Amino acid sequence: MRTTDTLFERVWSVAAKVPRGKVTTYGAIARVLGSPGAARTVGWAMRAAPVGSELPCHRVVNAAGELCPEDTFGGPGVQRSLLESEGVTFDVQGRVDMKRHLWIP
Repeated sequence: MRTTDTLFERVWSVAAKVPRGKVTTYGAIARVLGSPGAARTVGWAMRAAPVGSELPCHRVVNAAGELCPEDTFGGPGVQRSLLESEGVTFDVQGRVDMKRHLWIP
């Protein structure tokens, strides 16, 4: 197994624990894994998640509460729709209300 595979699996393990109605950040996952500067790598891991894995990838956002690029979940608004269906709320700029919904692993 390559080192990257192991790291990606560790990222997915943390992401799998994010509860419904909450979000976490790429940076928070990186910090809990002992690599505080690896937020971008966490993003790569999330994008490489196995199709059909049921990982709640939609619950991982950036530190400002901004969502992934529109194409990530198959079309415009998909990530937001998934989060809203779980009760996640957004501010007027379209960012997740992090004070209310942030989950720290």
